[in-house]
Amino acid sequence: MVISRRATLSLRAVALVYLSLLLLLPVAVVFGRTFEHGVGSAWSFMTTPAAVSALWLTILLAVIAVPLNTIFGVGAAMVLVRGKAPRAGKAILDALIDLPFVVSPVIIGLALILVYGQGGWFGDTFLANGIRIIYALPGMVIATVFVSLPFVVREVAPVLAEVGDEQEQAAATLGASSWQTFWRVTLPSIRWGVAYGVVLTTARALGEIGAVLVVSSNVAGSTLTLPLLIFQRDEQVGGQVTTSVYAAATELAVLSIGVLLLMTMFGSRTQEAR
Repeated sequence: MVISRRATLSLRAVALVYLSLLLLLPVAVVFGRTFEHGVGSAWSFMTTPAAVSALWLTILLAVIAVPLNTIFGVGAAMVLVRGKAPRAGKAILDALIDLPFVVSPVIIGLALILVYGQGGWFGDTFLANGIRIIYALPGMVIATVFVSLPFVVREVAPVLAEVGDEQEQAAATLGASSWQTFWRVTLPSIRWGVAYGVVLTTARALGEIGAVLVVSSNVAGSTLTLPLLIFQRDEQVGGQVTTSVYAAATELAVLSIGVLLLMTMFGSRTQEAR
């Protein structure tokens, strides 16, 4: 069926209006409300000790979670696509990888408390050795890693399947070891899938609030991330609290826009690789 030029332009206009109402308008409102009392007022809220600490803690969680999920994601994709494991084992692994997609982050946080909290399966053992996981940084890291786990796998696995294993077999025939084959043949062929998965993982790690809220003590300067700071400020009343909320939201929006630009760039590269 051939679609007329007028119909095509109409569909594009509808899509543009829809995206503008859904994405551009809310972002514009956030920026507008942030600076409605002046740049100085917004900047003062962005540079409070709590805000600076929350920003760096948010980045720290992403810096820890993204490499871990990248290593796991590439390895899991190799097992699913190239591995010789039984089909049932692959099916179980495939289902477990999608678990963060189907389980509420709040439930994930509660599950972590049952496992690592006081009175939990392993919580008392860790506490007895002076290691606090729940209501501390380790619990927040675990929660962030869990909710952002699937993205690298889901981007790399289709690329692996698409490129095939002919080049890898040729490298093995020429005497290359498994590691040499991976670094010189496999990884270069999936690099854009890995990059796009890393960007998606970063976006998820930066914006996570549900699971982290449950396992965090929400103490400014130690366990308060940027999304949690926005949540905490939003519950306050009086003064210029609204400006403080939008100021923190603007910081998170700037990070998200940067991630979005990377997604756009790597997304096109990934499609070309496929």
